[in-house]
Amino acid sequence: MPDIRRFLEADRDDVAEICLKTGNGGADATGMHGSDELLADIFALPYVDFEPDLTFVVDTGERVEGYVVATADTRGFVDRYRRDWLPGFERKYSSLEPSNILEMGLNPERMMIEELDEYPAHLHIDLLPSMQGKGAGRRLIRALLAELHGRGVPGVHLGVSPSNTNARAFYQRLGFRPLPSDGGGGSLLGIRSDAVV
Repeated sequence: MPDIRRFLEADRDDVAEICLKTGNGGADATGMHGSDELLADIFALPYVDFEPDLTFVVDTGERVEGYVVATADTRGFVDRYRRDWLPGFERKYSSLEPSNILEMGLNPERMMIEELDEYPAHLHIDLLPSMQGKGAGRRLIRALLAELHGRGVPGVHLGVSPSNTNARAFYQRLGFRPLPSDGGGGSLLGIRSDAVV
């Protein structure tokens, strides 16, 4: 059985590659966004740089095939992203054509949901197809929830694409529930850190 362990700096390239290989609603996003580094520079690498102790990976013994990244404090993360990450991000992608994904990277305030008092943490999780359906995702979420609960963080939220039906079903099975500010769309989900998954 693959090992769930804390992130090591040597895992950084694997995390970035997994982000790309699952960045199209769970499928490979290679070649889709003008730069194959863009998705990881928004949805993975700021987290491993800012809060590596909240990143857990699935280690098969040969390579990393999945991860969960998170921040315990979305408000603080947004401030740090704007101050420490965004200037380099803007320089790196200044010649990229405008897109919805690029706009997400340029606008960290999009993470400031109404429910931050109850669900101050947020996460991103990705598993390569070879690791899906084998319990690794549940184990990653369990490890993260235990860490957040131990820190006194009451809950965590995430966003999921409405078209990613497999991911939505996975989160529902674990006990994630739609948050009120989502407006019934089911793409903003939350769970308490003391939940049993």
